[in-house]
Amino acid sequence: METIIRNMEKSDIPQVRRVAADSWHATYEGLIPREVQDRFLDQAYSPQSLEARLTRSPFFVAESDGNIIGFANFSPLREDGSAELGAIYLLPETQGHGIGTRLLEYGVDSLNPAAVFINVESGNRIGKTFYEAKGFKTTEEFDDDFDGHILKTTRMKLELSGRLEPISQD
Repeated sequence: METIIRNMEKSDIPQVRRVAADSWHATYEGLIPREVQDRFLDQAYSPQSLEARLTRSPFFVAESDGNIIGFANFSPLREDGSAELGAIYLLPETQGHGIGTRLLEYGVDSLNPAAVFINVESGNRIGKTFYEAKGFKTTEEFDDDFDGHILKTTRMKLELSGRLEPISQD
């Protein structure tokens, strides 16, 4: 299965929505009530919202055999040279094959930020383990009101200024 990483296109929106829903439901089962997940997904991953994000922020997809199997959405570079990784999601069955690493590297190579920040739900062990393996360090932990549901959130930072080695450790 050959996977290419590329910029998202408007025609990818329906498949990105499917990846978001499948990934969220698998990742946050038992952590975030399904109805809270679905309300968030309906708003944040509506066709209109994705089209707006596509025009305002760096958005990359992983494609295999003509199907979108993952994506990563970054913020534009800030004045301090940092970027926020707003989302990186893969279909559950494609996790563990280096695709998330490739999406992260593609975003870092495209943006060339001094640092990348991410907020991850503290109970999301797969996500936290992934980010830690890539060199992200915890900067703070806090409670976050997510549609009336309190999440334990971990803020992490990947320092990239002066980076000589690739992120990949796979």
